[in-house]
Amino acid sequence: MIRISGVTKTYDSEKVVDDVSVDIPAGGVTSVIGPNGAGKSTLLGIVSRLIQSDGGSVSVDGHDVSTTPSKKLSRILSVLRQDNRVAVRLTVRELVAFGRFPHSAGRLTREDEEAIDRAMAYLELEEFSERNLDELSGGQRQRAFVAMVLAQETDYILLDEPLNNLDIKHSLAMMKLLRRTAEDLGRTVVVVIHDINFAAAYSDRILAMKDGRLVHSCTPAELMTTENLASLYDVDLTVTEVAGRPVAVYF
Repeated sequence: MIRISGVTKTYDSEKVVDDVSVDIPAGGVTSVIGPNGAGKSTLLGIVSRLIQSDGGSVSVDGHDVSTTPSKKLSRILSVLRQDNRVAVRLTVRELVAFGRFPHSAGRLTREDEEAIDRAMAYLELEEFSERNLDELSGGQRQRAFVAMVLAQETDYILLDEPLNNLDIKHSLAMMKLLRRTAEDLGRTVVVVIHDINFAAAYSDRILAMKDGRLVHSCTPAELMTTENLASLYDVDLTVTEVAGRPVAVYF
């Protein structure tokens, strides 16, 4: 379980995360949604220790992220940031191998190579193993970064807007992959996402943020009402049902 207790973060006197407390249960997919500037990515950054909070605490499986040694935390928790560009030319396999650094410290063992093979096979990247990242499509490149995170083999996986720059086809494939990762591999996946319909279709739980505060923590079915979403995004919309699922329609 990820336990977030009274977490706050302020930039230039503006609270971007305002006293957020919530427990994210182990297992399944939890999506963090909300309008731009809601504090979603900042909260994820605090949970992953990429950003230092101004107050409150975060623990993952009982380990305080602010005090747990990096080597230990990196075997529990992995993160894919929103800006995942690399400055050097790498092949797909070289990128995925970075996910093993917490285990190998740069000296890959047979166990590390097997973990890399598993991650690449799971994301169907074997044929691109020796291709450079800059030779791949956006969807293929995003899969390579997710493979890097999977190769780390942590129980908790955090992803900040993994659908960025993906078209509908590749976004759908990515959400199906994250759902499969949670179910097949028993991982806990927490994802910041803008598309409420993707979140509703593939998540077990949704955290909705607005103006730095957590306004909903519930199942997709509980969140997906016209009143809830119109209030969250300050837009005219309606929630209808398509193929047995609630869908937000904007107008």
